[in-house]
Amino acid sequence: MSRESRWWWVPESLVLSAGLVAAAGIAVAEAQSTIVLKQGNDTVSVERFTRTASRLEGELLIRPASARFRYAIEFDADGRVRRMSNKYFAASDPADAAPKQDATLTFDDSTAVVEIAAPSGQPGVQRLPSKRGAFVHLNPSFAMWEPIVAWAKRTGTSSIPVFALAGGQTFVAKVTPVGADSVDIEAPGGTIRLGIDGDGRLRGGFLASQNLTVIRSESASSAVMTVEKPDYSAPADAPYTATEVTVSTPMGHTLAGTITIPKFASASRRVPAVITITGSGGQDRDESIAMFKGYRPFRELADSLGRRGIAVLRMDDRGVGQSGGNPATATSADFAQDIRAGLGYLRTRPEIDGSRLALVGHSEGGIIAPLVALEEPSLKGIVLLAGTSRTGERILNFQLRNLIKGNTAFSAAQKDSALARVPSQIDSLRSVPWMKFFLEHDPSATARRVTTPVLVLNGATDQQVTPDQVRELVAAFKAAGNRDVTSHVFPDLNHLFVRDPSGFPGGYTSLPSMKVDPGVLRMVGDWLVRQFRPGTS
Repeated sequence: MSRESRWWWVPESLVLSAGLVAAAGIAVAEAQSTIVLKQGNDTVSVERFTRTASRLEGELLIRPASARFRYAIEFDADGRVRRMSNKYFAASDPADAAPKQDATLTFDDSTAVVEIAAPSGQPGVQRLPSKRGAFVHLNPSFAMWEPIVAWAKRTGTSSIPVFALAGGQTFVAKVTPVGADSVDIEAPGGTIRLGIDGDGRLRGGFLASQNLTVIRSESASSAVMTVEKPDYSAPADAPYTATEVTVSTPMGHTLAGTITIPKFASASRRVPAVITITGSGGQDRDESIAMFKGYRPFRELADSLGRRGIAVLRMDDRGVGQSGGNPATATSADFAQDIRAGLGYLRTRPEIDGSRLALVGHSEGGIIAPLVALEEPSLKGIVLLAGTSRTGERILNFQLRNLIKGNTAFSAAQKDSALARVPSQIDSLRSVPWMKFFLEHDPSATARRVTTPVLVLNGATDQQVTPDQVRELVAAFKAAGNRDVTSHVFPDLNHLFVRDPSGFPGGYTSLPSMKVDPGVLRMVGDWLVRQFRPGTS
């Protein structure tokens, strides 16, 4: 998929290696510090926090304007995590806004107990397997590495179990001293080098595999925690308008979005319309990824299609940005109902021709679009950008192994050890509703029931959804008697449809441009124009 697994309160497009372990018995003065996480010259996140021997409390802002978390972790007398509370907000929400999700985490023996409340969704309790004495990991907090380093320094422990909120699984963080003033921490995202002082306080660091630098300040202004609302307006020269909209769903929550409509459209001159569907993990309407500056593929697509007379509705995912709903218990099938609500909204617009609607889905969106098509047979077409043909279990197994094999920071022994843990890592995810559905769902079986016209596109260097799955999807759609199946594989494009001769996900951060290849936008537009032509079946 385009990002890692979906999980409560943590957008997966932001998953980095970070963790929390309590510092038992370490006396820590309560003083506010700021940690800035940068990728090159760009800021990925800013975190302000205070830490004592019994509590770590902070606020984490993900940039660009995406998400804000206010958390508190309480430690017991032995220094173990007793309780964690976390409130999730849109990054641009006012200070007095109610949280979109309010969650608590406690440990019951070898089980993590997660209680979730969301104003616009149903509360829920999940009990997930973990390990006795596990600590907690919230991405992309680096303030939370400070207690783990202090714990390792005090106890001499080198391997520490950490419960990852993203994915609901427990991994082992390995802490290795490097001289007297630094440590290496081996975690799923790579090896982190952190500078420390005599008390184990983090001074700074870097994560080479993701080109990330950690900077600590004791005097940063509170202004670093402010953000402006994301700009979803139309460019000055655009021949279309961009309007903020709210979509009501039969499930009771609302979805926030932007609809772009050609300026010539009217009730007497109605236009066709497309809904975009994001990849895995909580995504905003542009499908932007904080780590990849300038990557806003659905904004680019809306602009391209708007200039060709096609309206586009793009929405924040459930529980993301200004959208309501609780993603914690939702699956891809549930997100398909959100897209159906969007189709219903489009049919109420006087400028939109409700008989000429289509979907464009990327990665997980390529799983969701066929599910919607089964229930919306009047759709004029679906476009699958790096859609999968295989079960999620096969996809995830390949992705994890590929990342391990390609991680140049791992020794041969470390790679062998990590590869051996892959089956148990995957099995540990089955208690998460979204992941269980993903692991077991067979997209090809769905494709064999879809007769809606389909365009299947992939990048030739995609190492997340491999291009050989294109021919498998084409065969599955044709098996349904579908007579309108088109496919293409673009040379030198990766999973994000960005030019990348390698395609290895670990190299995304070093690419010179994160713009979608123009040929992809052109092919999608050409195909949709043909499908929307009157008389096209």
